Amino acid sequence: MKVSIEPKSLIAEFFGTFMLVLFGCGASVVDYGYGNIIGHLGCSMVWGVVVMAMVYSVGNVSGAHLNPAVTIGFIFARKMDLRIASLYIITQFAGSFVASFLLRLAFPESLTLGETIPSVTNLLAFIIEMVLTFILMFVVLNVSTGHMEKGIMAGVAVGGTVFISALVGGPLTGASMNPARSLGPAVFSGKMSEIFIYLIAPVLGAVIASPLCKVIQGDECCNVES
Repeated sequence: MKVSIEPKSLIAEFFGTFMLVLFGCGASVVDYGYGNIIGHLGCSMVWGVVVMAMVYSVGNVSGAHLNPAVTIGFIFARKMDLRIASLYIITQFAGSFVASFLLRLAFPESLTLGETIPSVTNLLAFIIEMVLTFILMFVVLNVSTGHMEKGIMAGVAVGGTVFISALVGGPLTGASMNPARSLGPAVFSGKMSEIFIYLIAPVLGAVIASPLCKVIQGDECCNVES
């Protein structure tokens, strides 16, 4: 059976990821450059609110994954076709790269672009990123219909999870939970030494979330989307 995808879904993923990185990483850039005017709590809130806004804005179109790890998690949960997922992942990285490029243009003297750099050992950072993404994916699976994050409370649940993860994990690893969110700023800031953590750990965390969801929710958690 031929699987097709509407271009608007890819545009939604590009735009959603673009907004995520532009405002999330932008908050860090502004905070760093203007005397910590936003603060850690404020930056964490920005991440949570922009995710919530995008879930409510494009969740009915693309599912508002905004995150290659989430998309891969949906593949392993048998909720998404591999070919469509591949296109999602490409557009998510593209959105991150464009947003990071614009931040570099807007703040050429900034020493940071909101890149994720661990303040703990690489091993501990890997574990933290994997666990945080596992929690995020578990929540996403439980509030999604098929691979679509949509519904009255989906934005609050997912955005709230991102907020508390950033609040607690931010000082330790940056609480990325998202390979696209980390790779774009890393490329345009030139700080690539620990990027492998943020490309691998979130994917592993997302993949192992579906078995727990199935244990708790039963077969309804991981049914193939009709």
